[in-house]
Amino acid sequence: MSVDAPRIAVVTGANRGLGLATARSLAERGFAVVLTYRGDVAEAARAVAEIRAAGGDALAARLDLADVSSFAGFAASLRRGIGERWGRSGLDVLVNNAGIGVFGLLADATVDDFEAVVGTNLRGTFFLIQALAPHLEEGGRIINVSTSLTRHLSPGTSLYAASKAAVEALTRSLAVELGPRGIRVNSIAPGPTATDFNGGAMRDDPELRSTLAAQTALGRVGQPDEIADAIAALASDDLRWVTAERLEVSGGTLL
Repeated sequence: MSVDAPRIAVVTGANRGLGLATARSLAERGFAVVLTYRGDVAEAARAVAEIRAAGGDALAARLDLADVSSFAGFAASLRRGIGERWGRSGLDVLVNNAGIGVFGLLADATVDDFEAVVGTNLRGTFFLIQALAPHLEEGGRIINVSTSLTRHLSPGTSLYAASKAAVEALTRSLAVELGPRGIRVNSIAPGPTATDFNGGAMRDDPELRSTLAAQTALGRVGQPDEIADAIAALASDDLRWVTAERLEVSGGTLL
């Protein structure tokens, strides 16, 4: 690697919301960022332009986490893209942020709901790591985005929480498996955060925000940049002796 080549971070689902905030935070810390998006090309282009306008550098790459068969082609295209723009062949950080949530009571859940949530949040994350781990540099980092709902209870969240609990178990196992290469694997568990996730309810519904704020030690819902900065901290050398951990960033929700 050239001494002038930047460190490379891939952030899935980074065209908006928490993913974009994470891409911005990593770019501010000197990473060149690949932002993946599923469908909105214009939104992804705006995200890249925003990061470049702020003095960072980024590329956008299409990725559907539910389409595991596309991952080998994605990995090959990713290597070509970072080689052409940054003169790199390997990755330093992978942030598995992309995911979906389907919420509702047990009696209302369908097989399609289960397949969508588990297929994206667990299967997609697992096989994307499988596809990209060979391209992670020695000493790389993988950060999997989970949820505080794996610790505390909330009605109608069983399917989503279960998929993320599986991601946390995956995190611990892969920390052991990839540890000999110096790769750190951690999960981050956001609490209620004002993003567009789940239709933007925690961002746009004042009554819900007030209810959730009353359940946190710090008395408010979180902001995307607060989660993003915690992810960037896990990606940094400051936490280089931390692996197989779950870091909850929830403002003290339901303690």
